[in-house]
Amino acid sequence: MFSLTRRVFGIGLLALAATASLGVQAQELKQFNIGYQKTGLPVIARQQQIIEKALAGKGVTVKWVEFTAGPPLVEALNVGAIDVGWTGDAPPIFGQSAGANIVYAAALPSNGQGEAIFVKPASPIQSLADLKGKRIGVGKGTSAHNLVVAALEKTGIPFDQITPVYLSPADAAAAFASDQIDAWAVWDPFFAIAETRYQPRVLARSADVLQVNTYFLANKDFAKAHPDFVSTTIAALGDAAKWADQNRNKVAEALHEVTGVPLDAQTIAANRTKFGIYPITAEIVAGQQATADRFFKLGLIPKAVRVSDAVWTAPGN
Repeated sequence: MFSLTRRVFGIGLLALAATASLGVQAQELKQFNIGYQKTGLPVIARQQQIIEKALAGKGVTVKWVEFTAGPPLVEALNVGAIDVGWTGDAPPIFGQSAGANIVYAAALPSNGQGEAIFVKPASPIQSLADLKGKRIGVGKGTSAHNLVVAALEKTGIPFDQITPVYLSPADAAAAFASDQIDAWAVWDPFFAIAETRYQPRVLARSADVLQVNTYFLANKDFAKAHPDFVSTTIAALGDAAKWADQNRNKVAEALHEVTGVPLDAQTIAANRTKFGIYPITAEIVAGQQATADRFFKLGLIPKAVRVSDAVWTAPGN
């Protein structure tokens, strides 16, 4: 079933890609496709229609496409099924290593306090050191994957001494509920939902072990053909960040309205989210490169990457 689902999904992406490619080649954009997940700045921008307002008058329809995690979003970017999108730190590294046609367009704050490795309250696992030999549910190639790798490294546990169980957030939630995994590593709002259900014991948060960013990405061909749309969207996301910071009491409701995730969970997520968007600096590239090098050393990506090769620069900069 999994392979069939992947194949059908791939066929759908290729069909969308053919349409998107024609738009890029013709330099005539009729629909602007934005990938987003169930929390974060893009959700705020969608709820406030800030990007739609910024692009008003251009004769372009903005289409929002939801993803449960970063890797499928990067896959969609690669084939041109979406034009831009937001992910954590690891997905673009896995994508670049596999030859994905993507570029880093801007940086956003880390998942920070909103991403963690945790266990149920009754679990005998008390600390990261106790994860040796245990099953950890995590999405392969996600920011939580990087959290697991970095947390184990900091604790002195080789990655090959735990059993990673690579699952989507929904499948991991089911596995966690039925004790098929010993621990779960995931980001908000899935982490926040787990907190409301289980009051879990948190072993580590991304803020404890990582200094990373999340990223606004673009299809490379799209960014080359339509740099104005990328720049306008980045500026609009900046406006969304300002709105979120000035209306903290409304952020959770906005997230809930768009995603359907329970309000109590989105309130937890909203209260610990940092909003912002900024240019990708040499320091940010260096940090992302360190993550890429760690993944390659562990054999988690097929080939080494140079992050700087995939950084987009707006015309005139």
